Amino acid sequence: MSASHTRIWVGIDAGKGHHWAVAVDADGETLFSTKVINDEAQILTLIDTAREKADEVRWAVDISGRASALLLALLIAHGQQVVYVPGRTVNRMTGAYRGEGKTDAKDALVIADQARMRRDFTPIETPPELVSTLQLLTGYRRDLIADRVRLINRLRDLLVGICPALERAFDYSAAKGPVVVLTEYQTPAALRRIGVKRLTTWLERRKVRGADAVEAAQSQTTALPGEARAAKLVRDLAHQLLALDERIKDNDREIRDTFRTDDRAEIIESMPGMGPILGAEFVAIVGDLSGYRDAGRLASHAGLAPVPRDSGRRTGNYHRPKRYNRRLRWLFYMSAQSSMMRPGPSRDYYLKKRAEGLIHTQALLALARRRVNVLWAMLRDKRLFTSAPPVTQTA
Repeated sequence: MSASHTRIWVGIDAGKGHHWAVAVDADGETLFSTKVINDEAQILTLIDTAREKADEVRWAVDISGRASALLLALLIAHGQQVVYVPGRTVNRMTGAYRGEGKTDAKDALVIADQARMRRDFTPIETPPELVSTLQLLTGYRRDLIADRVRLINRLRDLLVGICPALERAFDYSAAKGPVVVLTEYQTPAALRRIGVKRLTTWLERRKVRGADAVEAAQSQTTALPGEARAAKLVRDLAHQLLALDERIKDNDREIRDTFRTDDRAEIIESMPGMGPILGAEFVAIVGDLSGYRDAGRLASHAGLAPVPRDSGRRTGNYHRPKRYNRRLRWLFYMSAQSSMMRPGPSRDYYLKKRAEGLIHTQALLALARRRVNVLWAMLRDKRLFTSAPPVTQTA
């Protein structure tokens, strides 16, 4: 064990509290297997131990998120080469190794052995500060939106138990006025007492509209069981929803300001359908685009490039890929949907695909794939979007 090797591979099964590291040599023999607490001192000790075993150390991890942030930062800071082994690969290859049990040590061994045998895993690099900040802000925004959806669903459920007509009268997810009304008046009786005129005046002082609630309250005079307690819960949820909306606005403002400090922001926003929020999501996922050889690789990462499923005489059998970034696909889909609603090249292309017999979803995905090529060319040439294609100059 004390002999020095030319090259070894260290696989790390990363976790929030601790990691498990396994090192293998060129023959696949295990050199060491150890548990490492997610702490700077222990990670540095692991790096020193691996360096003593070989002249060159290759590292591989199965998580590249927040749980492994300290580990990756220390490895990259010490000049170590790190690759990312997807969890799907580890899960499928585990069955090819001896034993049916699943342990951190076995997963780390699979990671190290796969890194030893394969050369096509993606290298991991420290993202720029702007990309890291946008990753945090956009991730936090997704959490806030999920919280908002839960609050609205809970509020609707309680309101149905008070007055179904009132719940149907407004779209509480899109308008602020009905939510403001619910902070003070939650029952049909309370809304009938205040009346349309007084409620309109009350809402005007708060610069919102929503007096139609009185008309909905007129249809029910029966007080349902538990109405008083449900009304208090509705009031509390309405206050929470308004406060959450302010947090989302502040977060969106910070995302927009941070995104526009990027040199590419003006180019990305010039493309119809790509506002600052989707643009920030794009930068947070793809970084500086150095990991993509061409637009086809970017489309493949977004799940917009079909993959063949040929066998024997069956050829040209293309299907939707299963391994792609769901968030990247979502943002291209949403931007395509926004752009096709207004006149322009995107709408013309969408209508062309519909005329060819594609359904709405298929036409949108085709448009999203086309827009990947356009955005790639814009960023490559540092050119703003124009409705007319650029004129090719003769040599």
